[in-house]
Amino acid sequence: MGLRLRDLFGIDKPIIAMLHLPGMPGRPRHDPVAGIDRLVDSVAHDIAVLQASGIDGFLFCNEADLPYQLQVGPEIAATMAAVIGRIRSEIRRPFGVDLVWDPQASLAVARATGAVFVREAFTGVSESDLGLMQPDFGAIAGYRAAIGAETVMLFGNITPEFGSSLGRRGIAERAKSAAFLGLDAVLISGQITGTPLDLDELRAAKAAIPETPVLANTGVRAETVGEILSIADGALVGTTLKVGADTWNPVDPDRAARFMDAARHAQQSVWVA
Repeated sequence: MGLRLRDLFGIDKPIIAMLHLPGMPGRPRHDPVAGIDRLVDSVAHDIAVLQASGIDGFLFCNEADLPYQLQVGPEIAATMAAVIGRIRSEIRRPFGVDLVWDPQASLAVARATGAVFVREAFTGVSESDLGLMQPDFGAIAGYRAAIGAETVMLFGNITPEFGSSLGRRGIAERAKSAAFLGLDAVLISGQITGTPLDLDELRAAKAAIPETPVLANTGVRAETVGEILSIADGALVGTTLKVGADTWNPVDPDRAARFMDAARHAQQSVWVA
């Protein structure tokens, strides 16, 4: 039997909210005058609003570090760890880490901060707007063991945003391979941050790996969360919770509350069924 999300989040079909940090040091959107205090204040605001809404978990992500990198610098990992460290006492939900698109850096920060999972592309080869993505899953797994992070779960995106898979294998085959090789959960995404995913891909992945959690990774909204949770084992949400549904804005308390009302109704419908 694979990972049970209830063991991590205390609930089946959890809703995991994105904590999008503003631009990090060394990246084009970073504000060197405001410094790390701006990052801490931004995340602290969103944590407070999301916990009040009843969210089930968090994912810290350097979403604003456009254009993304396939390997981040040490300043990015150090800053992420420092921000989480400064607000750690305020976090009352399980959380994960995602340093786009660097699995080793994400694992290092997760190990240092007590995160329970990381989200990355661990398997497959994709052509992307950032170049060729070809993660070395064997080396990543070895690194996780070497730093004592075996308990940090691997949530793997098999349809990475900003790219497309090379080769002829479909979603079902890629999902089966990823689960066999050791992913703890498989994620299905749309093409760009905040865009809807393909429900047929979600269904195909879930049918292929019924014992492994499959999560919706982008584009989930209050009006679609019911249908999505009837298929998926959970969802990651970000853009739809923000003021004006704009990825770069703070979390909107009203939007977060409305989304979680819809999500709880969907979760309860699944439990009853």
